[in-house]
Amino acid sequence: MSRIYLIAGLGADTRVYNNIDLHDHEVTPVDWIEPHESDTLITYAQKLIHQYNILSNSIIIGNSLGGMIAVEIAKQIPVKKVILISSIKTSKEAPRYFGFFRNLPIYKLIPGKWFTSLGFMIKPLFGHMSAEDAWLFSDMLKSSSPKFVKWAMRAVLHWKNDIIPPNLFHITGDKDLVFSFKRIPDATIVKGGTHIMIFDKAKEINKLLKNILKK
Repeated sequence: MSRIYLIAGLGADTRVYNNIDLHDHEVTPVDWIEPHESDTLITYAQKLIHQYNILSNSIIIGNSLGGMIAVEIAKQIPVKKVILISSIKTSKEAPRYFGFFRNLPIYKLIPGKWFTSLGFMIKPLFGHMSAEDAWLFSDMLKSSSPKFVKWAMRAVLHWKNDIIPPNLFHITGDKDLVFSFKRIPDATIVKGGTHIMIFDKAKEINKLLKNILKK
């Protein structure tokens, strides 16, 4: 049986997969490692491959930023499947505001520790959450490494990729305010799915994952 590696999004950890049912599979949660300031998503993916000994018969599931890193892993190792949830697979799918923040890198002026305490500002972009999920969202953000969060913002904004690995499956929501489904071709669309649909649309996502993993 293929081992499944779970990669979370920016400001999160693998607790975002708490509602995802993969009990019939061998699962390895991928924890963030501290990046070097010169790392790109490509070199960071290489580090995760070595850290977790990811092999070619693996399945990688990535949420948001984790999906982008999953793509970079799949470009370096011919994995069995790569599954993206609320993410993008090429830089063409990135929102237009990425260009604005590349040209006006305001994030460079903000102390890293500020990013992990701005949950109240970021949360509206992610969609409605239950009280329990909202607490988990805030706790994951507060627990994130300020150094990692600041590095990841730069790495994501400067990500350039036009290669789609084989055996890639893409799931996104039509209410995602971070990555618009209108810019994402060849994806399975979850009706009413926000950027954080991995929480509140877990039932639909579990059904989709079950079918993908059977293929």
